[in-house]
Amino acid sequence: MFVFRPASIYTDAMENGEDRGAPLLRAWEGPAILLVDLDAFFASVEQLDHPEWRGKPVIVGGDPDRRGVVSTCSYEARAYGVRSAMPSSTAHKLCPEAIWTHGRFDRYREVSNAVMSVVRDETPHVQQVSIDEAFADVTPTRTNTEHPILVAQRIQARVAELGVTCSIGLGTTKSVAKIASDMDKPRGLTIVFPGTEQQFLADLPVRSVSGIGAQSESKLHAMGIKTLSQLGSADLAELARVFGVNAEMMRDRARGCDVSAVTTEREAKSVSHEVSFATDLETREQIEASLTSLLAQVGRRLRMKGLAGTTLMLKVRFSDRSVHSAQTHLDVPSDDDIELRPRLMELVDKVWVPGRKVRLLGVGVSGFGRMPQGQQTLFDADGLGDAPAARDVLVEDDSKRRSLLEAFDALKDKFGEDAVRFGSAFRTEGNTTGSSSKNSADYR
Repeated sequence: MFVFRPASIYTDAMENGEDRGAPLLRAWEGPAILLVDLDAFFASVEQLDHPEWRGKPVIVGGDPDRRGVVSTCSYEARAYGVRSAMPSSTAHKLCPEAIWTHGRFDRYREVSNAVMSVVRDETPHVQQVSIDEAFADVTPTRTNTEHPILVAQRIQARVAELGVTCSIGLGTTKSVAKIASDMDKPRGLTIVFPGTEQQFLADLPVRSVSGIGAQSESKLHAMGIKTLSQLGSADLAELARVFGVNAEMMRDRARGCDVSAVTTEREAKSVSHEVSFATDLETREQIEASLTSLLAQVGRRLRMKGLAGTTLMLKVRFSDRSVHSAQTHLDVPSDDDIELRPRLMELVDKVWVPGRKVRLLGVGVSGFGRMPQGQQTLFDADGLGDAPAARDVLVEDDSKRRSLLEAFDALKDKFGEDAVRFGSAFRTEGNTTGSSSKNSADYR
């Protein structure tokens, strides 16, 4: 394993007649996979847009006094012990001088798209896995013989020109590249040459592998498996007790020999949005108002992506921190939040009873297909008949409802997401923690 900084793989002079500055690079045999990971991305974008915040601790997340959670923090804040997913109240105690912001997802998506365009300029084989991460296959071919390290360095330099930085891991597999990308931050370039995977992985903790969380780690430790070398040599029957049918895949990842390919086809699994509340919701009216707002945001994003789903999902976290969910199947794919609203409210009755306090709500749509021409309304589908929910649709006429949604979208495109909202959205305005979550790039 080698960790390189931008100019460290070049010679100062060559005595064999080659040009000064020619690269000293070991030949690369076999696949070459990059994992491009943007450094402290949300916080970096905030420092880019606010030059006066550069060099200072910046925290993107919910309010410390409203049950907020840290989404991302700058490296200056991390020096105080602040970490992602930490309660904002804890982060405030660790770093009381930090600059706080709730975040601007539209701006982060804009910068992310610019970065991904840079990566796709270098290779068409790109798999974006989140808003700030992407795999890229840069394996040398007969027509493109450029060394993978040079491609990685060029990507880093071009990303830096956008005003943010990235760390890159380079290896022969996706799992090795992922682990390598975490070894040296920020703006690190960690190279695991072909044939050195075992040496690189052997002594790393099992938690280093993607797919192993706290629960799996605890089970593995109980079995005496603490390092990747131990995981890589473990018996499959034993590992099946932890990973089930994925046991062989996890063992291969630990050995650095998994064969998962970089897939360029991006299929969204779900579109969802959730929000935590500073003060628990206690009434049906409050819950329905919040769900109407969340569903409107999900519907808007579905239409922007050209997606329509057949599964509608509701998630509720109560004041005792227990989580319950419910879902319903739609006979016809839909991206119409007005039409979906009564179906969503039906789900409330499956998970909530009057008097129970609600701390978090989430709405999601999955089961995607492209929107068919002349889409049939959910309540015209066979088998639904005169369902009571149909009478609750705000605008029953399909064409009028679609025209209304198009008008809403046009106004938001021109004047911003808050340009037009249902009146119910104002009932819980100001009661959020500032922490929200949306799966802005949830891909298979």
